[in-house]
Amino acid sequence: MSYRFLSSSSVIITECSALFKLRIPPNSSQIPKFFLFNRVWCCSKSNKKLEMEDNDLSKFTVINDPQSLHHKISAISIAGPSKLQVIADFDATLTRYWINGHRGQSSHGLLKQGNTKYDAKRQALFDYYHPLEFSPTIPLEEKTKLMEEWWGKTHGLLIEGGLTYDAIKNSVANSNIAFRDGVVELFEFLEERDVSVLIFSAGLADIIEEVLRQKVHRSFKNIKIVSNQMVFDDSGRLVSFKGKLIHSLNKNEHALDMAAPLHDQMGGIDGPVEDNASVKQRTNVLLLGDHVGDLGMSDGLNYENRISVGFLNDNIEKNLESYRNAFDIVYMNDTPMWGVVKLAAQLCSIEV
Repeated sequence: MSYRFLSSSSVIITECSALFKLRIPPNSSQIPKFFLFNRVWCCSKSNKKLEMEDNDLSKFTVINDPQSLHHKISAISIAGPSKLQVIADFDATLTRYWINGHRGQSSHGLLKQGNTKYDAKRQALFDYYHPLEFSPTIPLEEKTKLMEEWWGKTHGLLIEGGLTYDAIKNSVANSNIAFRDGVVELFEFLEERDVSVLIFSAGLADIIEEVLRQKVHRSFKNIKIVSNQMVFDDSGRLVSFKGKLIHSLNKNEHALDMAAPLHDQMGGIDGPVEDNASVKQRTNVLLLGDHVGDLGMSDGLNYENRISVGFLNDNIEKNLESYRNAFDIVYMNDTPMWGVVKLAAQLCSIEV
């Protein structure tokens, strides 16, 4: 199947007017069952009407089934923010895939132990196991064991190599990692409406917290991180990991007991933090990921409605078909987060 990118002509599709205002060419017979549109949504912190910008034609979106999406939005909006939770992958979902023409680093990839010997050992493990992670010929059960093996060895090297929290801080300060435009505004919008946000990562919670601390300079009472948590001694040296191992194939709500609120380490939060049992009572889900496998993050939650948003950052022509069949909405080419801000406003019944 070939895909033709639509220009910003003057016809507006009424079927999708409740979702987004789409301008498409007048020859509607050439339009596939899903819609492509090249918008970047912008908003202010003061609940003013969201405005569209048409000046960046490299950012575009795919909706596979507008009618189904409309029904989901309506159902979640009627239920209200108290029944909504956001589940988000971290690397290349909340963070940018490209930064100043270079590939952005992941939260795990940016880490430098301050010991080149152990950095090299961890890289060797990556070179061996990473191809196995994406191998189409390895059965899931066997692949899961390999991932447990990889993560376990890596964590062992971090302890053996004497990782310190100062090394984490320095690694983040010198890293090439940044949040997508609109992520902070999304977090603020959801916090104001008491919508729970779970950030899932097979990486290291302490690094994600440090990225938030250095890049955002604040914490959020509604955000929890579901990831591997480190334990440091009084001198700031890593001595162990807390709880069960979270790797790329088991990062879902079954691991919710690993979730930690940001304010535990970051401070500055007043008021109660929602417990994990209450989070599971939020049965409407907005899921954000950059791989089809991220759809599994909602496993373990008996949800009523789920809207899935996929960020297709690279190899678009090769992967577009599988992404559009898997996700309700696909944002392509490392687009900012403004479209999700717009969607969150609709889910929380905010006039836009």
